[in-house]
Amino acid sequence: MKKRLFLFLVILSTTFVSAQNFIFDNLKEAPVNGGLQMKDYWVWGSSVIKGEDGKYHMYASRWPHFLPFHPGWMIASEIVHATSNTPEGPYQFQDVALGARGAQYWDGRSCHNPKIVKYKDTYILYYMGSTHPFEEVTPANVAAFDLASKWCIAGRWGKRVGIATSKSPYGPWKRLDAPILDVKPNSYYSFLTSNPSPLIKEDGAVVLLFKGRSYKADGISNSDMSIGVATAPSYQGPYTVVGDKPLFSVDHFGEIEDPHLWSDANGFHMIAKDQRGKITGTEGDGVLAHSKDGIHWTVDKNPKAYTKLVHWNNGQTIKQGQLERPFVFVENGQPTHIFFATMNGSGGFQNGTKSWNMVIPLK
Repeated sequence: MKKRLFLFLVILSTTFVSAQNFIFDNLKEAPVNGGLQMKDYWVWGSSVIKGEDGKYHMYASRWPHFLPFHPGWMIASEIVHATSNTPEGPYQFQDVALGARGAQYWDGRSCHNPKIVKYKDTYILYYMGSTHPFEEVTPANVAAFDLASKWCIAGRWGKRVGIATSKSPYGPWKRLDAPILDVKPNSYYSFLTSNPSPLIKEDGAVVLLFKGRSYKADGISNSDMSIGVATAPSYQGPYTVVGDKPLFSVDHFGEIEDPHLWSDANGFHMIAKDQRGKITGTEGDGVLAHSKDGIHWTVDKNPKAYTKLVHWNNGQTIKQGQLERPFVFVENGQPTHIFFATMNGSGGFQNGTKSWNMVIPLK
């Protein structure tokens, strides 16, 4: 009897441990005044790094509030730099890191989805850039602006992944005249490349996750999202997409968005948004996956990393209208905070009146 009881307890303990999730089970309360908010702007998608000055440097997207949230980012986003003395914030605006620089540049109209990393003495800012050849959208002509407008047709088609570099988190930033990851005909990224998430290894080699869309058979419209991986011998490139099939897609694992990549002694980890709920069971919840090399990925046995239900440090529990762009901040080799882009409202970009970047400390 004692032997059987001991065996039962061992099995129960093993089951409990295997069911644990190192993100979901360690989420603390979110500080109400944490992260970054900006008056008169939509704010979205942050990436944070600790500088040599001891401050925490956030890079985030913003665009004017008079534009509709979606697709305003597609034609008017800029990447701003903000700082805080603590990871939680609140972060204070410092400068525009990457702004508009002319329609003639591949990233001349919109810079979005920043991810900041550092290799030796160089800060590398990965981002999505796009452009269009038309007049600016202003309050006077914004009524003609929507996803089917000329601005967005060009802006979406032109989305590409690029980098900017600097010796200081305050800039100035050196931008390239061409993207680092272009499209490829007859591939799952023939239409656009976007949402970069890099990891630079100790030897300087890069593993880069990215989002791609392809042209549909009509040669005009675009497909659902796929996540691919590219590698490079250094952050300067060249970047080569690995294989001809995506890591995640509607047909493989499930459609995800906003992948974020980091590593520890156990290998590579990825957190992302479950676009349709095929993996976690709920549309928009967070997904965890792992890899030994960054190339071949497996979904975690207990993959749900987060839900839209947030416990705030003022005692409120609120289901956020949107909760996207997860970013896991790692300090001294350990995940300590997870950042999100979030929005109020009942759900759906059209139903929100305010967006900002929030943060949840991890136990």
